[in-house]
Amino acid sequence: MKPVTLQTLRDLKQRGERFSCLTCYDASFAAAMERAEVEVILIGDSLGMVVQGHGSTLPVTNQDMAYHTAAVARANKTALIMADLPFMSYATLPDALANAAELVRAGAHLVKLEGGAWLAETVTQLARGGIPACVHMGLTPQSVNVFGGYRVQGRSEQAAEQLLADARAVADAGAALLLLECVPTSLARRVHEEISIPVIGIGAGLDCDGQVLVLHDMLGVHSGKTARFVKNFLQAGDGSIEGAFRQFVAEVKDGRYPAPEHAFE
Repeated sequence: MKPVTLQTLRDLKQRGERFSCLTCYDASFAAAMERAEVEVILIGDSLGMVVQGHGSTLPVTNQDMAYHTAAVARANKTALIMADLPFMSYATLPDALANAAELVRAGAHLVKLEGGAWLAETVTQLARGGIPACVHMGLTPQSVNVFGGYRVQGRSEQAAEQLLADARAVADAGAALLLLECVPTSLARRVHEEISIPVIGIGAGLDCDGQVLVLHDMLGVHSGKTARFVKNFLQAGDGSIEGAFRQFVAEVKDGRYPAPEHAFE
């Protein structure tokens, strides 16, 4: 596989072809994902739960993220590496610029932030500094205490229109990607149709350009509650971890995953 860039993802969107994304936190899994031709590797702040054993992503620091990003980057030559800016690391513009720069120096090609239209200036300034951004919308885990739990977002007409407006605002500000988590399929479809940049989904139905899952979830080894959108690809594949990655890539590309039972209406 040739090295994947943002232009690669834009070209895939233009051709109507889907791409795969998995979270990863270390060199060994990164190497296996590269062999399986996973296009995008996300160093997610989900590491707080699946690696560190916390009850949420909130305790994760930027230093944690830089450490794991560097570990993944050392084993990767082809996948596009995206790294999460963790909780409160981008509350101010100077913080966002400094912490994003730390992750890029560690090996990330772009950073991911959770929020809406209020991120527009930050997205623009990051892009001016040479750091592309993916904006994560819908269920944003860093706001779990605001939401009162992990709940599907955008179900009311007002909430859906607000999410669409936010998506337009950050795209206009220069966001490179959008990520939609736990939103109704119909809303994800509208965002995909109205926004020109690639859209990655998780619990957002089939009408997205890419799909992402947490590594431990798709291997069936996470001890927490299994979300509706999760599928065990270790069972669906040949029984090997690399086979699970290849199965995920294949099912995303041919539209078998996510199936209707993995989505919300």
